[in-house]
Amino acid sequence: MHDLKITLIQSDIHWEDVDANLSSFEEKIWQISGSTDVIVLPEMFTTGFTMSAQKYAEHMNMRTFKWMKQMADQTGALILGSYIVTVHDRYYNRLLWMEPGGNFKTYDKRHLFRMANEHKTYAPGESLLIGTWRGWRICPLVCYDLRFPVWSRNKWDLTSKRLSYDAAIYVANWPITRIDAWDTLLKARAIENLSYIVGVNRIGQDGQGIEYNGHSSVIGPKGDTIYTNEGMEAIRTTELSANALQAFRDRFPAFMDADDFTIEFEEYEESDYLPG
Repeated sequence: MHDLKITLIQSDIHWEDVDANLSSFEEKIWQISGSTDVIVLPEMFTTGFTMSAQKYAEHMNMRTFKWMKQMADQTGALILGSYIVTVHDRYYNRLLWMEPGGNFKTYDKRHLFRMANEHKTYAPGESLLIGTWRGWRICPLVCYDLRFPVWSRNKWDLTSKRLSYDAAIYVANWPITRIDAWDTLLKARAIENLSYIVGVNRIGQDGQGIEYNGHSSVIGPKGDTIYTNEGMEAIRTTELSANALQAFRDRFPAFMDADDFTIEFEEYEESDYLPG
């Protein structure tokens, strides 16, 4: 495992304007200085956090998928970001993990923000994604997932003698009114999981008048803030140290004393998730 360069793109998002957002983020990607291994875009980066799923949802392998593949191929980096996807008449707030060459994975947001009725528009994800990229095990998650530590708990595997992941990455549209919780929870997830935590949030105001001030951050496994940015557009590449991560885990193996648990999933009916 070598050091990992990860680029955070903190940006305003054009409300429900896919054309403008793809153009804007493409321009920002080409502003990245030097090489990078991972590029992280915000939650619903093509539309903003909208409940107009029926109008803006895409089938897999279509426009945004192809755009992310092109960006990954041209930069040589893993691209992460979520957008609205429809599958079998259901809508998902789906994070796409796109590698150069077209290999991809998906993660559907598990915890849906009921205060905005997200749970009435979108179907929840049913499985955690942990992928491997350039020797790093990475767990991507979406916004409200940050509040639920059991879902992202880093488990020790007795067979491989390794933790499940080395870095968790949260993409978000997290408003300014609750930004203190964002800052605190990012640090908490890093401390309890002995991992790097990356959070990429948007800035600006959406079409519903909700304001965002970023605070995109990189947090070290001890809970130390490596990078954060408030209130302005930013394109920042930060290097995560593999040696520092392993050294800290060796000195402080708290995961060896963690509680065992399982997550049970509730059954849900097709009619629970209707368009609009």
